[in-house]
Amino acid sequence: MRVRIHGQLLFFLLFSMLFLVFGSSPWAAEIRVGTWKTAQTIQPFYYQQFFPGGSKVAVFSFTNPADQKMALLAGSLDMCGTTLAHAIHSASRGQPVVLVGALCNKCSALVVRKDGPIRNPKDLAGKKIGYVPGTMHEILLREVLTRNGLLPDKDVHLTRVDFFDMGMALARGGIDAFLSGEPFPTMAVVKGYGRILSYPYFGGTIGTINAGMLVRKETIKRHHELVYQLVLAHARATEYLKKHQKEWLKRASSFGTSLDILEKAASNMELAWNMDGQFVQRTRALGARMKALNVIEKEPDYSILFDLSFVKKVRADFLRVKQ
Repeated sequence: MRVRIHGQLLFFLLFSMLFLVFGSSPWAAEIRVGTWKTAQTIQPFYYQQFFPGGSKVAVFSFTNPADQKMALLAGSLDMCGTTLAHAIHSASRGQPVVLVGALCNKCSALVVRKDGPIRNPKDLAGKKIGYVPGTMHEILLREVLTRNGLLPDKDVHLTRVDFFDMGMALARGGIDAFLSGEPFPTMAVVKGYGRILSYPYFGGTIGTINAGMLVRKETIKRHHELVYQLVLAHARATEYLKKHQKEWLKRASSFGTSLDILEKAASNMELAWNMDGQFVQRTRALGARMKALNVIEKEPDYSILFDLSFVKKVRADFLRVKQ
């Protein structure tokens, strides 16, 4: 199997080796957080504004959750974003990762050609569907197909297409549909070649959960207060951006998507930080579906994967402020 290591990840891994050799991190004076440059994962870019004291929060952007997680495990990041599907997959393999906060909900859509014959998911039989293996969107796509009586590996043609190429592939007829995250579904609609077939949210089971913030077990053990301050900054940034939507979307447009598209996609994007019993239950439902779909061999120990103590303390602190 060929393994591709992206340039920035290689940079992180090399500096992690320096950490192991010389015993001090090249970013010792910084707190390091990884995320994507998307509207729904923007909160870390606001941590500095809400972080106490003189500590510097350095934010590093990645193009996929796998690279972020590898940098986290290597010790080059203190916290990073990840899809819940990826967190479950990592924990199921025994990797020492812990979810300490939500990142975003919703953000996904199943898109078909605007002028095509597909009117409901059952019409996808025999069609080419673009997807990225190992992502939250693959799980949602397989769930949509299964719920509509279609076998993902038999009744449709799953075609690997990078997220950035899905729109062009759909417009040119290379695929008949794709399931991905915003802003690509809205972009397909705005540019006139796509139509939203459905939003893959299942209220009774998985719901609208999407991504969370991940740390290592060792970080919680050795730097418990630091993790709390990061979760608190994350919660404050989330609440601030939810109250200032214009600023949120304008800042997000600097990542490369036009403000017009982001404004249209906003109703399908939900910034988040809180995790409660329902969140955990829905994540467990996601893990059960991943096992049923043979994406993972076994489910993880959810009592180890989740640490709700930080968001519980944040909720209590928020309540005291309101009083």
